[in-house]
Amino acid sequence: MIAPVLTTDRLILRQPQLPDFEHWADFFATERSVYEGGPLDRVGAYRVWASDVALWLLRGYGPFAVEDRETGAYLGDVGIYQPEGFPETELGWFVVPGAEGRGIALEAARAVMGWARARFGWEHLVNIIDPRNTRSIALGLRLGGVSDPVRPGVDPGDVVILHDLRRAA
Repeated sequence: MIAPVLTTDRLILRQPQLPDFEHWADFFATERSVYEGGPLDRVGAYRVWASDVALWLLRGYGPFAVEDRETGAYLGDVGIYQPEGFPETELGWFVVPGAEGRGIALEAARAVMGWARARFGWEHLVNIIDPRNTRSIALGLRLGGVSDPVRPGVDPGDVVILHDLRRAA
């Protein structure tokens, strides 16, 4: 499946393209990637990015590349993930440093949540977040999610935030 194009007031969410990988390589080369299994070298970053993008073909969902509607600038990826080893379908995000603190991930995540509900009829999604990643935890809660200490994460201690898509619809 090719990703549909979603739009919001400020954003275009589209199928990832090979040039988008450069932003992932830059991100995974830094300590900021520690919450995502990094830092990784370029080859390791490519493996993560390519496997995430392949979810579109394998599962019918995956990451959307997020662009600024006015400038066309790449801002990050927001999408739905469930690679091998994940206990549930996850709503996840990554934004470039210049997009942090601007509500980009929030706006894109809301669009993806609405799309997932309409497309699949799902009642919920989760975030699975490293407990040290306080900014992502805050975003998950700001999106209306609630912490669910009973649901399993991927790693011990992961914070799992449950989103009721019926409320978001």
